[in-house]
Parts: sequence; structure tokens; C-alpha cells
Amino acid sequence: MRKLKLGRAFTLLEPGPVVLVTTHDGQKNNVMTLSWTMVVDFTPVFAITTGAWNHTFTALMKTRECVVAIPTVDLLDRVIGIGTCSGADTDKFARFKLTPVQGKIVNAPLIQECLANIECKVVDRVRRHNIVVLQGLAAYLDSGRAEKRTLHAVGDGTFVVDGRTLDRRRMMASKLPAGL
Repeated sequence: MRKLKLGRAFTLLEPGPVVLVTTHDGQKNNVMTLSWTMVVDFTPVFAITTGAWNHTFTALMKTRECVVAIPTVDLLDRVIGIGTCSGADTDKFARFKLTPVQGKIVNAPLIQECLANIECKVVDRVRRHNIVVLQGLAAYLDSGRAEKRTLHAVGDGTFVVDGRTLDRRRMMASKLPAGL
């Protein structure tokens, strides 16, 4: 094994999948790319890492709601484009040809082109680490979508794409929530 610079250790753990987080500030929709996410438990509670350096953060804290949309590999260039410009001066839905879909619970839009969308509300914030804790309120999956492979950011400008699915449900049945 060769030594890795400690400053690059995050590239070994960068979780993925890359997600798009949408908000609606009362006047307009916005979307940002995010790769720092975490499942907190099965209830479903999730955590994202973001802060005031992102335009989306203001709307997220004001409305206390968002949608976490999960894009697939065919959207990679749009995902990168979304993450490299600001909603402060760009209508990202128009620029990247995304279709906003009204959810059932929150005002932030779902994204039609994504494989899945989760309507969420903010339930906590850990300021010291810029962690925003989200409670999932409703989830949607486009099971008819041809492309289902999600993206995982390594953190250095490269991405890993999901591949084969290995089924070990029977082996893990005692640890999985009922009905999964």
C-alpha cells in the first residue's frame, strides 16, 4: 500500500449518490448539486451538508423544505453544470432543461428527468458541521425509466457509476426493516 495525503482521505469515503436538491423560495425554483449525503436511519431521516456559501441554503432555511432528486448517469453533464453555476443569477431549470413537477407536500419541485425524488422537511441543523437533517415525507420512483445507474462523486472531479446489483437479501433478512 502507498501512503495517501490525508487531505485526500475524503475521496475514499465520498458517499454518493450525487443528488440534486431543489427549493422554492416563494418566488422561484432552484436546484443545486450535492454529493455529501447520509442516510441516518430507516424512518426515513437523511442528512446533507451545505451552508450559506450555497444560494439554495437561504431558501432551504427559510422554507424548511426541499426535494432530494436522484439523477442517473445520462444526466452527468447537466449535474456538473448545475453544480458549477449559481441560482443567484441562473435559472437552472431553464438552462439545463429540467422539468419541475409539483409535489404533493412541499413547494419545492420534483425533477421529472430524475430516477427518484424525495419530498423532505428540515428537522434539525448541526451548525458546527453544516449538517442539515431532513425527514422524508414522500418518495417517488420512475421504475419505467430505462437508465437506472446512479452517480457517485469521488471528490476529485471523477465519478463512479453503479453497475451490477448483487442480491443478498436472504442473508441480511434479520437486519432489514419489515416489508423491504
